Amino acid sequence: MRKTFASGNMAIAEGALTAGLKFYAGYPITPSSEIMEYLAEKLPEYGGVLIQMEDEIASINAVIGASWAGAKAMTATSGPGFSLMAEAIGLAIITETPLVVVNVMRAGPSTGVPTKTSQSDVLQARWMSHGDYIIPVYSPWSVQEAYDLTIKAFNTAELLRTPVVVLSDAVIAHLWEPLTLMERGDVEIVNRKTPVDPTGEPYPPYKPDPDLVPPMPLFGRGFKVLVESLIHDERGFYSPRDDGYRSLVKRISLKVLKRLDYVYEQDARFTEDADVLLVSYGSTARSTYLATIELRKQGVKAGFLRLKTLWPLDDDRIRKTSNARKIIVVENNIGKIYLDIDRIFKDREVYPSPVLSLELPTPRDVLEAVEPWL
Repeated sequence: MRKTFASGNMAIAEGALTAGLKFYAGYPITPSSEIMEYLAEKLPEYGGVLIQMEDEIASINAVIGASWAGAKAMTATSGPGFSLMAEAIGLAIITETPLVVVNVMRAGPSTGVPTKTSQSDVLQARWMSHGDYIIPVYSPWSVQEAYDLTIKAFNTAELLRTPVVVLSDAVIAHLWEPLTLMERGDVEIVNRKTPVDPTGEPYPPYKPDPDLVPPMPLFGRGFKVLVESLIHDERGFYSPRDDGYRSLVKRISLKVLKRLDYVYEQDARFTEDADVLLVSYGSTARSTYLATIELRKQGVKAGFLRLKTLWPLDDDRIRKTSNARKIIVVENNIGKIYLDIDRIFKDREVYPSPVLSLELPTPRDVLEAVEPWL
């Protein structure tokens, strides 16, 4: 264990190194560039390889290839680059390729304001590619959590053989705070299941174990495998029938939902006596938490719920967090997570409180946003 002082971007890089990162491909884009710059110096010291690619499309495809060769792999970008990665993310989903994509959100649409913050990519992170699937999305609110949730993202990717998104933002990226770094022996590190010995016969790369996750044969290890981007059977062969389609799509979703207990995390405070529950996430939750404390000082029985996992959500656990009669969702966008919270608390009063701002919303901003619903 070692204590230091670092930025959120540095913490993500250190978290990846702790988790066992061995390959990084990326393209510079504000406000994520420091992740690649930091790893360019550090990753070779850990026996890894970093390549600056010609663009984000090349980056994500290189990461997919490296993962199939057995390397824990990651890329980082911001909104415009994240959009360019959408097609290849779909390839990683259907080929069940474990990897981590960091999106350091900035204002949009399009190129927006490169140096300013936002939380507008929430739904894009869930469903950026076409088709039916579920991929985990984590959202840190501090430098320490940027480190911790990056490790969790790698572990989730390896455990479930899936892409995982870390959804940071410009505030967390450039925030400097104390950071505790862990030695690999002192923190849980998950490695993917792999078949032990090639038989010389074709190996079915998508034949699942009882947990619905197939062991992953690695390129260059003697396995004869077919990795197919079309709807495929367990052998990797194109399977355009209803039964094959249903089987694949259900399995790649259910393998994540079966481990919801592992994937989903939240932070709940002051919820036992709450009449009003403030729900938030990421950097905006920092101000929402302070606003919650201020409301309690004013005599309002306010509770605080912060979502660390933005997808998939544990509906039952969220509902049981509080019996508050009013739920107010505070986020730095036009109201996206609000749609889920309204669905989950459908028998209660649920209100959106968007605080659209290019800077970190202040506690006063949050109080003004929630005041109409108190």
